[in-house]
Amino acid sequence: MEVIHIYHTNDLHSHFENWPRIYELLRERKKWHDEAGEAVYLFDIGDHLDLSHPYTEATKGRINTELLNKERYDAVTIGNNEGITLPYEALDHLYDDALFDVIVANLYKNNGERPAWAIPHQIYKTAKGTKVGVIGITAYFEQLYELLGWKLTEPMQELSKQIEELRGQVDIIILLSHLGINDDEMIATNHPEIDVILGAHTHHIFHQGKIINNNLQGAAGKYGYYVGHIELKVDDLKEVIDKKAILYETSKLPIANEEEAVIENYYLQGKQALSEKVVTIDEYYAREVLAKMLCEKLVSWCHSDCAILNEGLILNGLQAGDVTFFDLLSICPHPINPCNVTLTGAELKEILLDMKAEKWETMQVKGLGFRGTLMGKMISAGITQEKSGERDRYYIQSKEIKANHSYVVTVPDMLTFGNFFPSIYRAAKKDYFLPEFMRNILAVTLRKETG
Repeated sequence: MEVIHIYHTNDLHSHFENWPRIYELLRERKKWHDEAGEAVYLFDIGDHLDLSHPYTEATKGRINTELLNKERYDAVTIGNNEGITLPYEALDHLYDDALFDVIVANLYKNNGERPAWAIPHQIYKTAKGTKVGVIGITAYFEQLYELLGWKLTEPMQELSKQIEELRGQVDIIILLSHLGINDDEMIATNHPEIDVILGAHTHHIFHQGKIINNNLQGAAGKYGYYVGHIELKVDDLKEVIDKKAILYETSKLPIANEEEAVIENYYLQGKQALSEKVVTIDEYYAREVLAKMLCEKLVSWCHSDCAILNEGLILNGLQAGDVTFFDLLSICPHPINPCNVTLTGAELKEILLDMKAEKWETMQVKGLGFRGTLMGKMISAGITQEKSGERDRYYIQSKEIKANHSYVVTVPDMLTFGNFFPSIYRAAKKDYFLPEFMRNILAVTLRKETG
């Protein structure tokens, strides 16, 4: 009988404060298993990086690759934070120095070729001859990848193709899936030949795994709060006779003190790397003022009729003096882009009425690229309002909004991914602007404002 150990992480989102404990666990466990003559593999399931951390932003994720190298990971797949928050060139060079495999089956260049740094699957052979086939799949944000210069294929079709290629070549199939829990469960139902699915993207947690159709699912939440461990027992005929999963809570693990000092310094290094001056302002700008300036700028930036923005995108104001890229990252850390949504006048007026609700200012938001806490007051630009008796009249460029006319409205892309306003969420025509984030547009706005 052979025992194979798999350790997995996912959705770290550059929460480096948890990495020293992860480092110590994986270093120690790898040593244990090597000494026992047992196979061990380390996999990351994507979104290891997050540009909200200054050092990740400054290095465009290269520091994350360095950490994975140091930990001697065997393979990773990419998440949406690698795939669609980095410009094309940054992603294309993210893994130049990688000492591990980057496995992502459904990513191509626009010309249909695979990027040089990515492979659709890999076969690992243990010392006892067991062949382990590993496939990687990432979330299907087809339009956003296309805007950045990539081509993304439909995950389920690509997965079926890779399984077919591995059939007969391997004894075990493992899927690194940055698709989310619902897709993972569907895959487990439809593909009993997959032995293990290591999940990510939806930040779900399986403390002892989950069995569906003889498939073992493992998932370790987010931010490095947990490290996953899969143990497979294989008989002499190369059949898996037992499989189990466990999570280790990172906060309860010992820490590598020398690594902790290194990690703590990353924030300072990032701050220093982003210390270039963007603009000098001669007065304090409150966050509400900055949000209004940004909202107004979006109309001209995106050539729209009007714009809608949540003030919570701006976390703090800016003091008078030099404003650096680090300052802008600190007050607007979100990997959120503008999006033009085409709405009817009736839909737009419904949104404008809903925007008045007090709920927005205290609404807590997690995910969707948002790195703040509260949604914040909803504001608009390019729209004026006039009271007429008991009802409100709304105007765009001095013309009253007409119910059946179409209007182009710029919004933060998070409003198109989350169902905050049903008409925005359901809109058929959405045009995203990449790679500029809101903080990049705010930088342009401040430069113009100060002349």
